[in-house]
Amino acid sequence: MSATPSQALDPVVNGAPVPVLKATGLVKTFGHVTALDGVDFDLYPGEILGVIGDNGAGKSTLIKVLSGATTADSGEIFMDGQPVQFHSPLDARRMGIETVYQDLALAAALDITSNLFLGREMRRGGILGSWLRMLDRAAMVQRARVQMADLKIHIPSIASRVENLSGGQRQGVAVARAVAWGRTVVIMDEPTAALGVKESNMVLALIREVRDRGLPVILISHNMPHVFEVADRIHIQRLGRRVAVVTPDSHTMSAAVAIMTGALPGVES
Repeated sequence: MSATPSQALDPVVNGAPVPVLKATGLVKTFGHVTALDGVDFDLYPGEILGVIGDNGAGKSTLIKVLSGATTADSGEIFMDGQPVQFHSPLDARRMGIETVYQDLALAAALDITSNLFLGREMRRGGILGSWLRMLDRAAMVQRARVQMADLKIHIPSIASRVENLSGGQRQGVAVARAVAWGRTVVIMDEPTAALGVKESNMVLALIREVRDRGLPVILISHNMPHVFEVADRIHIQRLGRRVAVVTPDSHTMSAAVAIMTGALPGVES
């Protein structure tokens, strides 16, 4: 259940790491609207990549393409240098890509363990599991407890129902599930939206913890201070294209916003 760090198998070409996830020339149109206009994208091993852009910049469509929820009209996607095709989120999951959506996709009336194993329940061995399809509840509870502890997520009890958790704790459960099953990439869509300062800080610490465990993270957020606090690089999207890749060291927040709005020219870093 624990994630396998992609860093352990990082391919290197000419002394430079190959992106864990790469896209070139992605195009996606919806009728007369062009959501993606030849987007390029690179996510490297062991990094947190922030993705920012104004409303309508194509961020959501880009992430949907990378997670298999939407298929691009043209362009290519590569994982560890090998071309892949995603026709559904299940295809992306099979490649080890897990997404934490803004609505978290949790079952509020179920407990933490049930949510971590939702759709991936463990069955007992032998005839009890294969024929009677009985779940191994004890094994799931134990592995869920270890997963939450490893990620330093503080909860009242592993038996707590999600509906009784705080917003930050719910986010923690969703992230723990993604990390439990993600082998290569974790995508987080607005993970601190609607959270207070204390809970936002908890989630940001959790994002760092995920990265430190060896899983690169894609962080989509409108909260610029949060992006600049945790991101190693920042992908700036504008009018359906990647206009710049910057770092918190190379650019200020105001400069990034200026690039995002077109007041400054784009730049690759």
